[in-house]
Amino acid sequence: MVARALVAGLLDRYFVTLDDEELDDAWAAGLFTPEAVVAFPISRHEGLAGMAAYHSGALSAFAATQHLGSPAVVDISGDHACLRANLMSTHVHHARSDTGAPQLFTTGTFVDGRARRTPAGWRLSELVFRLVWANGSPQRAN
Repeated sequence: MVARALVAGLLDRYFVTLDDEELDDAWAAGLFTPEAVVAFPISRHEGLAGMAAYHSGALSAFAATQHLGSPAVVDISGDHACLRANLMSTHVHHARSDTGAPQLFTTGTFVDGRARRTPAGWRLSELVFRLVWANGSPQRAN
């Protein structure tokens, strides 16, 4: 039970920190294994090196974000874990002088992941985001 809670807590921390924390190398090392993969429908990143910059770059396209995740279902097998959660994300576009583009881009996704126990504790080794629905545009119209 403790291992399940620790793995689920990694995903919770990932969702919460995306919205208001400094995403730096320490942030990434506290969440991911060195070979971690994060795959979204439109891009992916592999490896701990550059993981924080990858996330910061993607989030900088928006004025603000809010990620609301469901409790994760976690299955443990020795030093490895599989997890599954649902995620609703709201992305707020930067202000515009006109009102032609939607202000919000919202999504619902399934999140499938893997984690493994390392000498530093449990870390995420893979997160795959599968889009279920979207409302609005991910990019502002020019």
